[in-house]
Amino acid sequence: MNAEAQGGRSAQLKHTGLRPGWTTGACATAATTAAYTALLTGDFPDPVSITLPKGQTPAFALAVEELTTEGASAGVVKDAGDDPDVTHGALVRATVRRLPPGSGVVFRAGSGVGTVTLPGLPLEVGEPAVNPVPRRLMREHVERVAAEYGAAGDVEITVSVDHGEEIARSTWNGRLGILGGLSILGTTGVVVPYSCSAWIDSIRRGVDVARAAGLTHVAGCTGSTSERTVRAEYDLPDIALLDMGDFAGAVLKYVRRHPVDRLTICGGFAKLSKLAAGHLDLHSARSQVDKAFLADLARTGGADEDLAARIATANTGLEALRLCEAAGVPLGDLVAARAREEALAVLRGAPVAVDVLCIDRAGVVVGRG
Repeated sequence: MNAEAQGGRSAQLKHTGLRPGWTTGACATAATTAAYTALLTGDFPDPVSITLPKGQTPAFALAVEELTTEGASAGVVKDAGDDPDVTHGALVRATVRRLPPGSGVVFRAGSGVGTVTLPGLPLEVGEPAVNPVPRRLMREHVERVAAEYGAAGDVEITVSVDHGEEIARSTWNGRLGILGGLSILGTTGVVVPYSCSAWIDSIRRGVDVARAAGLTHVAGCTGSTSERTVRAEYDLPDIALLDMGDFAGAVLKYVRRHPVDRLTICGGFAKLSKLAAGHLDLHSARSQVDKAFLADLARTGGADEDLAARIATANTGLEALRLCEAAGVPLGDLVAARAREEALAVLRGAPVAVDVLCIDRAGVVVGRG
């Protein structure tokens, strides 16, 4: 077997032996596609197939379907695979109704889906908590169905999750100002399952494969968006990309014992602010964004006390970053530089050059260290 087949993100997942699942965004897209098809044809496709951002075409069985004169509704039960996801088994519904020509696609929060009430998220205050990538997926599938059946594609999509408000109590939504239920999430449509021991073992195997292939530069990435950024920045092959997820410490400790010439760490600004603050496990259940720490860091970059106070009370790390960007304070660079210092401390003098890239949700580099 060649190195490409043994390394990289897909090989890591295969090595864990864990079964992947589907995000709430993928389930909502499938439900929307089925409901809109039924609205135009009178029949629900079951199973219904969709196309995910990386080209996978999963099929989803419908758990509920309803067609009335007002619109069409379909529901899909979320299968999170082997991931201990709180939304595993939840019934995700989409109700689609026609809108006047020129309306486009409008999203509504149904029962069990939250509404954004505070700034700092990638959605405006007052919007349903249906994240940007799921929105894009649903729009694309509405366009495809509309084109197939000669319709305009002007629709209202109401996404709901049975018992979603109750499930959301087990998430951080309330602290983020997402009230009334869950967020509809997902950047790839696929839930990557994490068993700590299995995933850390897969990280180690990834480093071994890269070293055996003679690579001198590897990158620890927190997810698919950071992988895309690293590819664009450095043109690295797949086997150089380690899907470290939340396990920054696992990457650093293994590379300390099995050095490579260069290690790039790339991830979202908020996650890497945790590394900058000294956390090696970046999971939301085990470490949080410390806004007081970010305020102190911003002061070193020229933030005045008014700005520091606003950072300390920001809703999210992203809001803190945007406040600093507007004021010309390089908080992204400061976080990246501090994260690099923390990484070097873990490496304990191992002969490994380290650089850090902080990105926003779109994959744009907002900090370098």
